[in-house]
Amino acid sequence: MKNYGTDIPRPEYPRPQMIREDWINLNGSWEFEMDFGKSGKERELFLKDKLQSTILVPFCPESKLSGIEYIDFLPAVWYRRSFIIPDDWAGSKVLIHFGAVDYESEVWVNGTSVGTHAGGYSSFSFDITDYVRSGENIVTVYAEDDVRSGLQPRGKQRAEHHFIKAGCDYTRTTGIWQTVWLERGPREYISSFKVIPDPNNQSVYIESLLKGNTDGLAFKVQAAYDGRKVGQANAIITGNRVSLTIDLEEKHLWEPGVPNLYDLILRVENDNKVIDKVTSYFGLRSVSLGKDVININGKPVFQRLVLDQGFYPDGIYTAPSDEDLRKDIEISLALGFNGARLHEKVFEPRFLYWADKMGYLVWGEHANWGLGIDTPMGIRQFLPEWMEILERDFNHPSIVGWCPFNETWDIDGKKQDNEVLRIVYNVTKTIDTTRPLIDTSG
Repeated sequence: MKNYGTDIPRPEYPRPQMIREDWINLNGSWEFEMDFGKSGKERELFLKDKLQSTILVPFCPESKLSGIEYIDFLPAVWYRRSFIIPDDWAGSKVLIHFGAVDYESEVWVNGTSVGTHAGGYSSFSFDITDYVRSGENIVTVYAEDDVRSGLQPRGKQRAEHHFIKAGCDYTRTTGIWQTVWLERGPREYISSFKVIPDPNNQSVYIESLLKGNTDGLAFKVQAAYDGRKVGQANAIITGNRVSLTIDLEEKHLWEPGVPNLYDLILRVENDNKVIDKVTSYFGLRSVSLGKDVININGKPVFQRLVLDQGFYPDGIYTAPSDEDLRKDIEISLALGFNGARLHEKVFEPRFLYWADKMGYLVWGEHANWGLGIDTPMGIRQFLPEWMEILERDFNHPSIVGWCPFNETWDIDGKKQDNEVLRIVYNVTKTIDTTRPLIDTSG
């Protein structure tokens, strides 16, 4: 794996379940500017040669690690930095990825807008192939954030002024708070894939979405365990979709404390020539409802879970290092717990990777606090991001259940719209038929 950045924070590969070799980590020092009047677009800051100060990405400006540590309300912020596309990327697709930007964002490359995104917790990317050039390129990012609006999930970010005690709410996070990175890909490539393990039949089912002119190309997937090839299947792509089943020669279950993982290699080929290749992994495990208990691989498992809220003293929403993510799980296991409810925050893929590697059970939850659900507007503001989260994190064996909403109720005489909960529940079950789901806890 190539990483063209050096001496940067959070240098590890940010998407461990879908790895390509050529990538550039854009974490590190960026130019930065606060935009209290949200007038930066009118002032065309995306065309400016320089912003007012600097910040250390991926740490939010409220955090000590960012070098800013501004903890009052930040309605809008701007980021800017340069990057160079390697010569050997010529003719390839160039994608820019954002692990998370809170909350509404827009991205410019060389002064041209390449896309917008709403949602402070889901990952997103843009194809910037047509916007980059040889030599120096400039990426500019704008983010708006209003935790008091009632129109965005804020989780446990404090909605009151920072000098006022706010019970169980904590320091806010604005703007970029996960890794930003570039990826090189072919013109025809694997966009996403789902892995559905089937322990009872000692097999794994894979369905994938692709981009580009992929109709009629070959899709080949190989599974290995401990370095040994244990299964392979091929299929012809129809349009931009393909699915197949791999029968496994060896059966090694993923269970709490026994994190057996298979390796995957996925290829797109044309006349036996590899066009795209990604590597991944999966756990052979099932989740089902038993009598008063959840079964893992058909066996009842009592879940001794901590309530993990994912805040760090110096990084706020962002762990200072990959090691800190792993240590959180180690401490929990040492105390006798076998998992966590990931509470009022969508955790980054690196945390889920360590949970997969360490046999740690987790429940995925959204940061719904702060979002009004007394009208159908709650669906508009919640569901698109929640669907992105479900798709991104679907393949993690450590996730054994979903809980989109936490502690919803009627507030200040306004009754919650139960249809918001019902629709989110039904959409979630449509996207993921493999896990149990709590519509709203508490």
